[in-house]
Amino acid sequence: MTDEPDDEDEPNRDDDHLATVDPGAGCTEIWEHLSEYRTETDEE
Repeated sequence: MTDEPDDEDEPNRDDDHLATVDPGAGCTEIWEHLSEYRTETDEE
């Protein structure tokens, strides 16, 4: 057992939109991901 919180138990976290960003991603990858996320949420 770890002391880290289980992310699956915390619905609607402020950083949920970054869950699929690879660890170690650079600024460009993060900006691309945020742009795609924004487009997807605008379409809903």
